Amino acid sequence: MKFAFFHLMPYTHTTVEPQDWPVANKAFDPEKGTELYKTYLDTLVYAEECGFDWIGCNEHHMSPFGLMSNPNIIGAALIPRTSKAKLAIVGNLIPLVNPIRVAEEYAMLDVMSGGRLLAGMLRGIPHEYVAYNIAGDESRGRLIEAMALIRKAWTEPEPFGWEGEYYQFRAVSIWPRPRQRPHPPIIMSGSNEASARLAGEMGATLGIAAVSDLKGAKKQIEAYKDAARSAGWEPKPENVLIGMICHVAESSSQAKEELESGRQYFQKVLTGGVRTAQRLVLQKTRYYAAEDMVEFKDVRIRFGATVQEQLDNGTMLCGTPEEVVEQIKAQHAELGYGVLNVNMKIGNLPDAAILKGMKLFSQRVMPKVRNL
Repeated sequence: MKFAFFHLMPYTHTTVEPQDWPVANKAFDPEKGTELYKTYLDTLVYAEECGFDWIGCNEHHMSPFGLMSNPNIIGAALIPRTSKAKLAIVGNLIPLVNPIRVAEEYAMLDVMSGGRLLAGMLRGIPHEYVAYNIAGDESRGRLIEAMALIRKAWTEPEPFGWEGEYYQFRAVSIWPRPRQRPHPPIIMSGSNEASARLAGEMGATLGIAAVSDLKGAKKQIEAYKDAARSAGWEPKPENVLIGMICHVAESSSQAKEELESGRQYFQKVLTGGVRTAQRLVLQKTRYYAAEDMVEFKDVRIRFGATVQEQLDNGTMLCGTPEEVVEQIKAQHAELGYGVLNVNMKIGNLPDAAILKGMKLFSQRVMPKVRNL
C-alpha cells in the first residue's frame, strides 16, 4: 500500500460563521496568512520525512475553506524542498480554467520535479462554478474535452489546431513537454458512479476523496474497474485512491476529542458559505445527474455525523495507532484499494497535534499496513 498526505490549507484565524457567498475577505489577516502558508508548506515537507509516498493539495475559491486558488503554485514551492514523494496535485479544476495553461503548468511541474507529478484533472464541487461564473450544466462536457486537449498538447510533437465545442485554438505546441512519457499519470475523482466510470474510460487513477459509506465506495470502485476493462486496460491496486479523515493520538479519547473540536470548526466556519453556493448550483443547474443526487445527500449526512458515528460505519480513521491499524485493515478488506490518502488538518485542529499524529502514523501505523 502507498500513503498520501493531503492538505486543504484552511484559514483558521476567524470565528465568523459565514452563510453568504462569496465569503467576505475582510476577516482575512495577510500577516497571519503568511504564517499559515509557511506552517502548511513545512507540514507537507515533513510528510515526506515521515515516509508518505505522495504529498497533495487541491483547488478551492472565495472562502476560508482552502487557501489554494492555484495548487500548482504550492507544487512549485514544494519541488526544491522535497526529493522523493510524488506531487499529487488533486487537482486543477479543468472546466474552470484554460486547458492549455493547465497543460503548460503541469508540464513545467513535471520537468522541474524530475518526473514526480501526479496530474489531477477534476470537475470540482458545485460552489466553484459560482466563483468562476461557469455553467454547472457544462461541467462534465468541459472536463472531457479539456482532458483530450491537454493529453494531445502533452503528446503531439507538431503544432496542431483545435476546434471543439467549448475550446478553440488556432495552433498549439506547448513548451516544455512533460518529462514522464507519454504523459504524467492522471487522477480523476469518483465521488459518484458516473464519475467513476468516466475515470475508467479515460485510463486515469480513481480518487474517492471522501468516503460517505463503504458500500457506496465499493460500488464506485466496481463501476470504475468495469469501465476500465471495457476500455481495454486493467487497473492496478495503486490506481484506486481512498481518502479518509485521520487523526492519531496516544489515547483514543484524546484523538476523538481533538478531532471532534476541529470538525465543529470545519462545519460551522469553513463550509457555511460553500453550502450556500452549492445550493444555488444544484437548484439552477444539472451539475449532478438524478441518480447521483442520492450519493450527494449521503455526503451531506456524513458531514453531520459525529466522529463515533463515522468510526462505526468505517468512514474515518481516529484513535491510537493500534486502533487506526485495525480500522485501515477493515476498510482495506472491504475496498481493496492501493493508496490511502489521509487528511489530518481538519478545521482548526492544532498543527502541533497534527505533527505528532503524523509521527505516530509514520512509526506505528505505516509499518503494520504497508504490505496489505
